[in-house]
This record gives sequence, structure tokens and C-alpha cells, in this order.
Amino acid sequence: MSTIVYQEKQREMPDLSSKRKKELAQLIYTKGGITQKEVAGRVGVTEHTLGRWVKNGQWEVIRASITLTREEQLRRLYMQIAEYNTAIESREQGKRFATSTEADAINKLATAIDKLERETGARDILDVSKKMLDWLRNFDLPKAQEMSELFDAFLKDSLR
Repeated sequence: MSTIVYQEKQREMPDLSSKRKKELAQLIYTKGGITQKEVAGRVGVTEHTLGRWVKNGQWEVIRASITLTREEQLRRLYMQIAEYNTAIESREQGKRFATSTEADAINKLATAIDKLERETGARDILDVSKKMLDWLRNFDLPKAQEMSELFDAFLKDSLR
């Protein structure tokens, strides 16, 4: 981004602190489905800064968890297990058992399914936090800003 364009973008959002720009950038990047260059231009930061935020904040993980629903992830995992089972069942009688490699893969898939079914997904956390913050902003903006930081920290901790 040229210095002139960057300075123009800075003038468009003079009241946003760097922290708020980062929060806005994360929201746009993770939910908007647009490129880093476009996000950087929209919030008035350099592409390098945005790239650093994306990397350090693991925004790609957040973006993937938002765009690929938990239900879709579960469906894919169940399909993979079904394919293993179909392959095993297609073997001749007496050889219809999983190899150690297949058993290990099926076990890992089952563990991933169990984890997804028990945990609240990042999308759920984001949806609830957004609704709560939108409601809170109507009558207590400072508290909403404080809660936004807490929700971000909770989300990052949940993704570990």
C-alpha cells in the first residue's frame, strides 16, 4: 500500500486506536472472507502490520473454524471413519480387521469427533459474544469495550 493511500486511510479512521483497528481487522478478516490487502486498506494499517496480526493471533485458525462449521467438520470425520469401515468390510472373510495404521487413524478420528461434540466451537463463542456486545454497547460502551477484550482472550484460550 502506498504511503499516500495509507495516510488517507489513517485520516478516515482518526478516532480508532491501534487496538481498536486490530479488533476491527480481526472481525473483518475472520468473517469477511476478503484478502489481507483489502482488510489492511479498510482499517488503515499496512499489509505488513496486518500480516503480523494474522500470524500472531492465529486468525487463520479462527477464520477456518468460522467458515467450516462444527457440523460440517463432524460430517467429514464420520465419513472418513465410514470409508475405513467400508474398506475393511470389503476384504475377504477372515481378513476383515483393521491394520494397526487403520486402527490408529480410526482412533484419532474418533477422538477428534468426541472433542468436537463436547466442546463449544469458536463460531458459537463469536456469535454469542457479538450479540452480547451489541446489546451492551447500547447502554454501556466502556463496559462493552472491556468485555470485548475478555471475549477475545476467552476465544484465544479456547482455541489452544
